[in-house]
Amino acid sequence: MAALLGRKILVGISGGIAAYKTAYLIRQLRGEGAQVRVVMTQAAEQFITPMTLQALSGQPVRQSLFDPAHEAAMGHIELARWADLILVAPASADYMARMAAGMADDLLATICLATEVPIALAPAMNQGMWRNSATCQNARTLLARGVRLWGPSEGDQACGESGPGRMLEPEQLMQLVRQVFSTGAAAGLKVLLTAGPTREPIDPVRFISNRSSGKMGFALAMAFSAQGADVTLITGPVTLETPAGVRRLDVETALEMEAAVMSEVEGCDIFVGCAAVADYRPAHAVGQKIKKTAQTRDIELVRNPDILAAVAARAKPPFTVGFAAETERPVEYAQEKRKAKGVDMIAANLVAAAEGGFERDENSLIVLWEGGRKDLPMTDKPHLAQLLVTQVLINYEKKHSAEDT
Repeated sequence: MAALLGRKILVGISGGIAAYKTAYLIRQLRGEGAQVRVVMTQAAEQFITPMTLQALSGQPVRQSLFDPAHEAAMGHIELARWADLILVAPASADYMARMAAGMADDLLATICLATEVPIALAPAMNQGMWRNSATCQNARTLLARGVRLWGPSEGDQACGESGPGRMLEPEQLMQLVRQVFSTGAAAGLKVLLTAGPTREPIDPVRFISNRSSGKMGFALAMAFSAQGADVTLITGPVTLETPAGVRRLDVETALEMEAAVMSEVEGCDIFVGCAAVADYRPAHAVGQKIKKTAQTRDIELVRNPDILAAVAARAKPPFTVGFAAETERPVEYAQEKRKAKGVDMIAANLVAAAEGGFERDENSLIVLWEGGRKDLPMTDKPHLAQLLVTQVLINYEKKHSAEDT
């Protein structure tokens, strides 16, 4: 959070329904100590009121290029010089087009044309507008000029359609803002994570899997990225958006996950095995759907490879962190797993408890390492991930400091 303390961030708002998210973004920016000033386009006023934004930012909201109270002193130049970062959220297709053309026909466009500080746009528009060749060309033009495009993400849209064009959520934008101002404790580190379940096919329509949602692994990827790490996330089948700034590889089976990990682990500094990899798979997947004829059916299972142990057993292993999802005696079983697999740290949790675990938005963890333990409280998974990443980085630094002496 210290990365934003005292930073000056000019938030531009163009016309789009996603403007309601910007109110939350402004609140979070100020909550982390940033100074915020807001500039709205005329179209933005149709979606959110200046009074709301003034209350949240604590500063008068600027709307007009031709405001005698400010432009007598060349207020648009003053704002362009005041900011450390300009973030336009949402950035509509119209605004992107005007900015790509170098227009200065309103206050926000003029500030962006006059500034020398980094500019980031958070696009938000209908999926057809985002895919249109004109918007694609405008995006390429802006990127070539050094403008940062944060998003868009995919999903349901206010118009009833679905696809790319949703503005990133406020926390995703916060993560990216932090990265602008802080190299982070993990700067320069390469982090490889696994997340989600695996699916082991029985026939073309059935598979063996588990209840992992992938939420914890994705939260960890976001937390490492926020600390400046170069993050690659290998995930099983989940319905989660890729964290901003994270490279994502999708797999389905345990064997596919093993292959992906082994192809990416070389040169990795930290490996976190958060995926709930199936312990077994059917020995033979049937090529056609199995018909419901017999009263019972036997399925021969074979053991899947132990990805976590294989990474820890490498000649030059990364700092390796495992997870232990238990239904009883989590500390005892997790310690056994940590020693058996040879990992540096392990995070244990009860998945059958009244709170936390699979398919939940919150969790708690007991983090164990040789000679140490840290209990992380029940909290939402993004916050829990930040706490765990902090502990991982502390232990990583201790290990490497000891190796260097």
